[in-house]
Amino acid sequence: MLRTNASLSPLEAMLVYKQLWMVERAFRTSKSLFETRPIFHKLDQTIRGQVACSFLALILKKELEDRLAAANVSTRASWPSVLADLDSLTETEVQQDCKRFLLRSAPRPAASLALQAVGVALPPTLRQIAADPQP
Repeated sequence: MLRTNASLSPLEAMLVYKQLWMVERAFRTSKSLFETRPIFHKLDQTIRGQVACSFLALILKKELEDRLAAANVSTRASWPSVLADLDSLTETEVQQDCKRFLLRSAPRPAASLALQAVGVALPPTLRQIAADPQP
């Protein structure tokens, strides 16, 4: 049973309460989701900075989840799978015949879906970065 003194319908009150619960849950779990270690602050400005960065991360996470849902792929690209797949992306520097290249790994499925949902294109799989000067 929910009680409120706000001028909301019972359905509106329930939805607002659910949103509040979701925000509280997100803050409780954000440290494990973003794999942050405990940070101890001594200054008010660093505390505010930590809260602002955490809040921004939650907003970006929510936006990504909304875009994945809008693209109808949220069941194939959960937050843990997106993080794992993005973490698996690598670039390796290769040198051949005095030329340097970056070789990018192929994105795994959840990373591909997330990148498409937000409109981000990966760089080419192989690209030349610089030529070594001739001796």
